[in-house]
Amino acid sequence: MSESFNQTSGALSLLALDGIPEVLPGMALAPLILAALKRHSYTSREGDVLLVCQKIVSKSENRFVALDSVQVSPRAQELAQVCGKDARLVEIVLGESSEVVRCAPRVLIVRHRLGHVMANAGVDQSNVPDSDSRVLLLPRDPDASAAALRADLSPALQPVPAVVITDTFGRPWRQGVCGTAIGSSGIVALLDRRGERDRFGRELQVTQVAVADGIAAAATLVMGEGAEGRPVVLARGLPHAWRRESARAQDLLRPLTEDLFR
Repeated sequence: MSESFNQTSGALSLLALDGIPEVLPGMALAPLILAALKRHSYTSREGDVLLVCQKIVSKSENRFVALDSVQVSPRAQELAQVCGKDARLVEIVLGESSEVVRCAPRVLIVRHRLGHVMANAGVDQSNVPDSDSRVLLLPRDPDASAAALRADLSPALQPVPAVVITDTFGRPWRQGVCGTAIGSSGIVALLDRRGERDRFGRELQVTQVAVADGIAAAATLVMGEGAEGRPVVLARGLPHAWRRESARAQDLLRPLTEDLFR
């Protein structure tokens, strides 16, 4: 990786790792990532972050569901008629969700069992082999997946990079999808700056920085969303204060008691 950016330059560098093959169920991710890093002559630095697309994590964890194995409930059939989606897909979405937030033609927004408010509970068929007959779910526990991958990398990489698992979400009142952190290990996911002072001495009252989401959004731009085949990105240059051992991506979720929009 280029050494042109240093840790105090105020610059962030992103490198998409080429050559990672199609991930199959049960395939360990750490050896694939280490081989890709070696091709880029990578030397680990304090504060490096590996951004890993959710899809390869889910494939490795065999989070596939065959559509023909699904028994459709009356509720799924009812919602499918409204949104115009395959009733089997809707049934899988309901199984991954704690609440249906909105159902309209071509739209099914739910609260995922992990707490994310998202379309189709993250159930996906893009970049999935045999997508006409099966779908892919989110990892069962993305924070645990990030921590496990980081542990698997640690014997070969010291200092060991942080790991952020990314997905792309739509956002209220905004067009398009944006990279989002759904799992993290070794990085401050939510940086609380309340109590600090701005340049003019005014105390910050509400400022919390979604660090893991920010770096996930940046990495997704170089990962791509189609056939690029670059599911892992190496980030370098985050400010020191954002690279402590810290919280999970789950801590980015706003509690239901603070939901001001419903």
